Amino acid sequence: MKNSRTTRADGHVVTPARPKESTRSHVEWRVVDIPRDVTRSEARAMLTEQAEYGKWELARSQRFIGGARRVWLRRRTMRVERYDAA
Repeated sequence: MKNSRTTRADGHVVTPARPKESTRSHVEWRVVDIPRDVTRSEARAMLTEQAEYGKWELARSQRFIGGARRVWLRRRTMRVERYDAA
């Protein structure tokens, strides 16, 4: 599987939504790495934007010794099966 990450102009790294681990899972995950030079208010604004427009919610955050942060976002998904003949 190809490891594709998106680096934005403001420096933080956003991984695409991870593939679901099981067919019964109704949650998508996204991991955001925020470098140490991004201020707290900039990080909060970026996470607020993700929450408002992408329907993501904060699941976990971790701060490293150097000042970098890693944030796990999750959102609930609804899987609908098709029952027609298509």
